[in-house]
Amino acid sequence: MNRIWKPNVTVAAMIEREGRLLLVEEETDDGLRLNQPAGHLDEGESLVAACAREALEETAWSFAPTALVGIYQWPRPQRDITYLRFAFSGELGAHEDGRMLDDGILRAVWMTPDEIRATVDRHRSPLVWQCVSDYLAGRRFPLEIVTHYD
Repeated sequence: MNRIWKPNVTVAAMIEREGRLLLVEEETDDGLRLNQPAGHLDEGESLVAACAREALEETAWSFAPTALVGIYQWPRPQRDITYLRFAFSGELGAHEDGRMLDDGILRAVWMTPDEIRATVDRHRSPLVWQCVSDYLAGRRFPLEIVTHYD
């Protein structure tokens, strides 16, 4: 019996405040890792809504995506998984003090680009630095490039 292959669709939030980007420190099978606020697309959810939801769930910060930074395809070498990541930049909203973060998320942390580059060995995947690099290079595509049909 042949299995049907399909990628795991994820979203990531590129959130900046005063020259620092918001990352999360999370527990993974490979130990503690750094990642953008990111997660999987839920059934029936738009990519933009998923990104806003994941940012809030993982950081307790509200986030409104305003542009697409890039689309990234990464076949993880250790497993039979390919990730298809949509990274968005946008506007930081309010912080929800006391909000519980998703399981596995230890903390949200603001880091400079230099600090992020210095910790590349702790990144969850090569997508973390690639997204930062593209964001810093000014890559922005209008949200109209992403169409969601209900």
